[in-house]
Amino acid sequence: MTQRPRVTCLILTSIDGRLHPSRFTTSPQGARKDWSRLYEAVHAELSPDAWLVGRVTMEEMAKGTPHPPKKHDAVERPMHLVSRGAAMYAVSIDRSGTLHFNKPDIGGDPVIVFLGRDVADSHLAELTEDGISYVVAPDDNVDLKWVLETLKAQLGINHLMVEGGAAINGAFFAAGLVDELNVLVAPALDGARGIQGIVEFDEIGLAGRVELSLVSCETMDHGVLRLRYSVAPA
Repeated sequence: MTQRPRVTCLILTSIDGRLHPSRFTTSPQGARKDWSRLYEAVHAELSPDAWLVGRVTMEEMAKGTPHPPKKHDAVERPMHLVSRGAAMYAVSIDRSGTLHFNKPDIGGDPVIVFLGRDVADSHLAELTEDGISYVVAPDDNVDLKWVLETLKAQLGINHLMVEGGAAINGAFFAAGLVDELNVLVAPALDGARGIQGIVEFDEIGLAGRVELSLVSCETMDHGVLRLRYSVAPA
């Protein structure tokens, strides 16, 4: 029996492999809001127990500013879990402890943050005060396989959706931890110079690390193509 959740990577992209719909060209077949609704529909269809994004993406959602308590009791290490048994969790990895929140959930999904070993007690106290669950890693690297095993063991997560930017997507692929890739291709271009694609991993890339096999290709509403791939180690 697997000791980690099944991992699906879900991406909405332009034809040229970009991730920010705010920069996409327009189309007579549909608008950004239509493509976003299709994305949410596929998310619901795939029915994960939790979704995960990287620090940069979560920072855009969290919208908080630093507010460590002036005084605090001893903090819990290595973990402080506020919510168990939720229908869905919002997960992020924040090695240095730079994420700040203005509420304990994202769209109603309780937040859980994975942190590096040397994160300050004052930051843990801030998260505790905000009702945010956290787990401190045994080292500063925050090993992704350990993150998955912890989610399964502590919260019963059986299916995780990775919905991050290029860096966190690439890290999961490079670690051999993605089981399925779903790509929604909008009828749009970005075209900006020097912008990351949907997946990125250092200078060496992913050649020789993973193999993709096409499972299905579906034409959706508003000109969107859905490409579904199984993923296996190379």
